[in-house]
Amino acid sequence: MNLIKALFRRQPDPSAALRPLWHRVVALSRDPVWYRDCGMADTVQGRFDMITLVLAMVLLRMEQEEALRPSSTWLTELFVADMDGQLRETGMGDPTLGKEMGKLVSVLGGRLGALREAGGDAERIAAVVARNAAVEGDGSKVADRLAAFAGKLSDADAEAILRAEITL
Repeated sequence: MNLIKALFRRQPDPSAALRPLWHRVVALSRDPVWYRDCGMADTVQGRFDMITLVLAMVLLRMEQEEALRPSSTWLTELFVADMDGQLRETGMGDPTLGKEMGKLVSVLGGRLGALREAGGDAERIAAVVARNAAVEGDGSKVADRLAAFAGKLSDADAEAILRAEITL
């Protein structure tokens, strides 16, 4: 049904403008420093954890500004579409795909909630990371870097974020 809607859509895909931001989130989550220096597991699970942690920080920043809130929905849609494609590439079919996608979206939602509660406090972020991610040790190195990233995001204006001009 989505293919038919896409073929006959009169308006451009609203998520298309957010694609560079999604690609930037993925690139930032793949930064070797996370795995080499911060103790994230360089595994499929560890990489998924980093994508959700970086994405959660971006989404939390977007929810703080009215102008960015609608775009956060489309960014989340890009996450869902990408994860759907990744699961399909592994050979997962429709009977189990919905259940697995529900789990992945639930993980993102859980991390959003936990990081929202942690605020910008690196110690509380470390507890979230240690509890929810494939990380060696207490997660403090990942948390320090995420907290610094959150600070940079809060300093960035809405247009810079939408242009994917974000850095670690």
